Amino acid sequence: MPDPSAPPVPPTPPVLLSALLAREDLALRQIAGPSAPDTVIHWAHTSEMADPYPYLLGGELLLTAGVHIPEAAGSGTYFVDYVSRIVAAGGAALGFGLAPVHDTVPRALVAACDDYGLPLLEVPPQTTFSGVARAVWQLMAQARLAELRRVTEAQQSLAAAAARPDPVPAVLRQLAQRVGGWAVLYGPDGAELAEAGRMPEGTAARPPAASHAPEATAVRGPLAPVVAVARAPVAESLAELAAVVRPGEAQGPTPSSATDTVKGTHLAAYALGGGQGFVLGVAAPRRDPGDHTIASVAAVLLALLTGEQQSGSGAARSAALVRLLLGAAPEAVAPLLGGERWFVVHARPPGDGPAPDAVTASALGAALGSALVDAGCDVVRVLVPGDREPTAQAGWTCGVSAPVTPHEWVTADTQAARALARARATRTPLVRHGERPALADLVPPADAEAHARALLGPIAATPALAETLRTWLSLHGSWDRTAVALSIHRNTVRQRIARCAALLDADLDDADVRMELWFALRDG
Repeated sequence: MPDPSAPPVPPTPPVLLSALLAREDLALRQIAGPSAPDTVIHWAHTSEMADPYPYLLGGELLLTAGVHIPEAAGSGTYFVDYVSRIVAAGGAALGFGLAPVHDTVPRALVAACDDYGLPLLEVPPQTTFSGVARAVWQLMAQARLAELRRVTEAQQSLAAAAARPDPVPAVLRQLAQRVGGWAVLYGPDGAELAEAGRMPEGTAARPPAASHAPEATAVRGPLAPVVAVARAPVAESLAELAAVVRPGEAQGPTPSSATDTVKGTHLAAYALGGGQGFVLGVAAPRRDPGDHTIASVAAVLLALLTGEQQSGSGAARSAALVRLLLGAAPEAVAPLLGGERWFVVHARPPGDGPAPDAVTASALGAALGSALVDAGCDVVRVLVPGDREPTAQAGWTCGVSAPVTPHEWVTADTQAARALARARATRTPLVRHGERPALADLVPPADAEAHARALLGPIAATPALAETLRTWLSLHGSWDRTAVALSIHRNTVRQRIARCAALLDADLDDADVRMELWFALRDG
């Protein structure tokens, strides 16, 4: 985990001290301290305080003209105390300005910086502290732009990898390449499911076949565990770090990510969304700006890939779809989807608003307890297992079929459509198809269908007339409600009903005629 004793630094892109020294317009010169090429600064701050410790965040280039230095400082411990406090505060470097107070940098200050390993820069008289600060900000802006460009390019390559036929290994390969290290996907049980890249030098005993391939990817089956091999401490530490973020591994809430450093190798673990226990692990020899963002993008993509493919429901839905496409009957695939009895739900937002999008439709399916959602046209259709009773949903008008077996799904779809039409006409949030035994059940279905075909023959060739008549009868002859249910003008309803009466040669004001037609329309 992060070292709590390390001083915090400002949230700005770091700037290499060597890049600042390379600026010819500044003419800065390092005269003490280590000349490490990877020394970075996060800020430029000017202070003439004898003890700047309380005013530093860490990572600064501290600039001073030596105004605070007493005349007898060279003969005591003043410079040792001064430099030690800067180092204790996490200061990255010290810049000493020549003129107007001092013509040269005090030799005792140079010696103290050498002793404490603090880089000391000589700032010439013609270079202002404001100019140094501006140069730091310019370098930060350049670093930030380079970081954004790197992250953008990585996002694009990761997204392209996720669209490949082998998306999980492809995403891991891209991630390993972008961070210059090793990327591994752990399963819920902690086993390695797929890996890519190379473990940083000297940190793991890799299998001989993969040890010489910088972009090697190991995976067994779609996401099968990698064969276990001997692990060095870094690989074991990464697996332990993955356990820190895996849901259920620890008491209380678990973090979404965790980092550590082992033997100079930077480790990071990211819990994949969905709570299924998948974890992304990354090991790299360095931690550059933007690495966390790049790894987070990879984690999101892997969460999407593993969440649907590895969940039992996702695999079952995929198998059911394939079997249906290959000719299996609905009742044969229904057990894969959740049960023997089902509801069909048709839903629309109230009024004449825009058709629901896929995200909104999926949210409705989740509220009803089903992922089997069809968001086609302006009506959302949801297939709900029979053990989950559909209820009214805020912001939706719903029609629910009777619970049916799979071979009756088509009938249930019609029932739900008619229930939705009635719900919209009556402005009711949810209408269910009636389940009570009806008088029509006393007539053999074949006889009822034959009678319906004969009675409705004159309007059978015009489906719009039959549907309008059925809806009008179900709404007790209401012109306005029928118009709402069918999304047509009330005058159109009147014209169609009049046409039906003429073609059927029937008095639609007669209750007996209406009843006979209603039974025929239900059975036809």
